[in-house]
Amino acid sequence: MSSLSSLKPERVWYYFEEICKIPRPSKKEEKIAAYLVDFGKNHQLETFQDEVGNVIIRKPATVGKENMKSVVLQSHIDMVCEKNADTLHDFDKDPIQAYIDGGWVKAKGTTLGADDGIGVAAQLAILEAKDIEHGPIECLFTMDEETGLTGAFALKPGVLKSSILLNLDSEDEGQLFIGCAGGKDTSITFNYSKELIPAEMTSFLVSVTGLNGGHSGDEINKGLGNSIKIINRLLWYSSNHFGLRIAELNGGNLRNAIPREAFAKVVIPNEKKNDFLSYAEKFNLTVKEELKTTDGGLLIDVKPIEMPANLIDSATQRNLLNSLYACPHGVIAMSADMPGLVETSTNLASVKTLDSEILVTTSQRSSVESSKEDVANMVASTFILANAKTKHGDGYPGWSPNVNSEILNVMKSKYIALFKKEPQVLAIHAGLECGVIGEKYPGMDMISFGPTLRGVHSPDERIEIESVQLFWDLLIAVLGDIPKI
Repeated sequence: MSSLSSLKPERVWYYFEEICKIPRPSKKEEKIAAYLVDFGKNHQLETFQDEVGNVIIRKPATVGKENMKSVVLQSHIDMVCEKNADTLHDFDKDPIQAYIDGGWVKAKGTTLGADDGIGVAAQLAILEAKDIEHGPIECLFTMDEETGLTGAFALKPGVLKSSILLNLDSEDEGQLFIGCAGGKDTSITFNYSKELIPAEMTSFLVSVTGLNGGHSGDEINKGLGNSIKIINRLLWYSSNHFGLRIAELNGGNLRNAIPREAFAKVVIPNEKKNDFLSYAEKFNLTVKEELKTTDGGLLIDVKPIEMPANLIDSATQRNLLNSLYACPHGVIAMSADMPGLVETSTNLASVKTLDSEILVTTSQRSSVESSKEDVANMVASTFILANAKTKHGDGYPGWSPNVNSEILNVMKSKYIALFKKEPQVLAIHAGLECGVIGEKYPGMDMISFGPTLRGVHSPDERIEIESVQLFWDLLIAVLGDIPKI
């Protein structure tokens, strides 16, 4: 793994590189949690884990700062595990291979885990530092943020002693976030029967690859291609015009990532084979033109394969293709109160073909609770019309902005003093743990900020090196000027 030791701030990058060596998939954070517990005890700091596995480390105030309000620094310790189809990587045991590419740090063929490994690294650098002035600090490291906000939901009232929380999980330097969207998942199940393959058919693997993918909240408004929607367009047309039949359809992975790849095993009547191949070639060019600005690497490919064992029954295939075509994906509404903010969206996240079921996963987000419920019902209704079973998850709350926040005023003044310009104050169209924590700790004064990340939740994830120094300088300045009790 390329060394990041030449980068500044040195200790932040040191700990980020250490974290990259430790496997930390969502729901498998035991190794990184153990590392954090050992870190706290080795530095003779009050350290403990709660029942779900969240780690809390407390550090007393430095001399002369004892009368400051106590502050929580909060990051999540899990990471989204996505890799390119041609990358050999076991997220359960292999280190992330981080490397420097110009002004960015990236990973070789996988997600980098800067979401939110860089926040964890900054916390560790603060905890070990002897030369940074601050009041009392609680560092909260939460479990399983990416697949269910599990750690935040399990956090018990009364565990935290602070009245201010700095969430280190945002992705644009120069932007201070004071609100976030709530979210909800809608899952769909099609039961299907198997049919024998008719005579005089040719089998193919249809693939959609090369898309950038991205975060289904923060990047849902960027016009990124959705591999499931793209492959479904081809399958739907070919089913209606060339007699295409499907044996398997698989695409996407995580509910909070815009799907980058999709694959279908199909058969075509021999007499329609050439027409199908000709159309697929034209379709590839059509969609590449549509997405040339956002997804220039798109490739739609069709290759011969061995004949599959059986097919999805024709009625289920028809219902599946029609409902995937009709299923909304992307921005549903923009905020009328905060220009440029996505208010409501939905993500068609994954399709998986199992032995007798086809599972479709979607996720909905909104900063308006009633709109979140509305779009979730909209998605469910699309599939109910196709005779599928639907189920909503419990969801998670949003975080209502407080423009009169005391910590916001401190952070704005420090940003202006450091960088001679105003920061942007925004709400984010993504789920932050602040919404859940705020429900458990009413009155907690919260703000979220971080360095610049791009391509989050995809193998294109990268973090801007220069922005990490700016993020660090702001964090130190704010900790030194927290309001007094």
